[in-house]
Amino acid sequence: MIDRKRTACFTGHRSIPENDKAKLRIQLDRIIEALYNKGVVFFGCGGAYGFDTEAEYAVLRAKERHKEIKLILVLPCKGQDKYWNDESKAMYSDILSKADKIVYTSEYYTNDCMHKRNRHLVDYSGYCIAYCTKQSGGTVYTMNYAKDSGVKVVNLADYL
Repeated sequence: MIDRKRTACFTGHRSIPENDKAKLRIQLDRIIEALYNKGVVFFGCGGAYGFDTEAEYAVLRAKERHKEIKLILVLPCKGQDKYWNDESKAMYSDILSKADKIVYTSEYYTNDCMHKRNRHLVDYSGYCIAYCTKQSGGTVYTMNYAKDSGVKVVNLADYL
């Protein structure tokens, strides 16, 4: 049985302006701590570079303080990092090795595997933490899907 009120997911852009990164890390640490204080211990992340990576490392930092926190990676397909640069691949490998659970929504890349991943993250969550500064794209789609599903959405871009 899904306990959505104990689960949060993340969605956001792959590109983050350099001057937003430090403030975003502070906001991620704050929101994860606040959610933990509300009983959230499961944090689902999509494994992309950019905001997902920032969120995953924030969850791992929180795990150092609260051992019951679990990092769940919900990935669109195996080998999604195939065309990434070496630095992004190294961070991805590090995060994979520290995750408590890994779920693949597709075995191979398909035209809709990213949407399947995003819907899966939302379908299991009571909270959706976003970094959204644009009016269209996958992050906006995921935030709207979350709102339509009754999931509480917090856009950290509003607090930077």
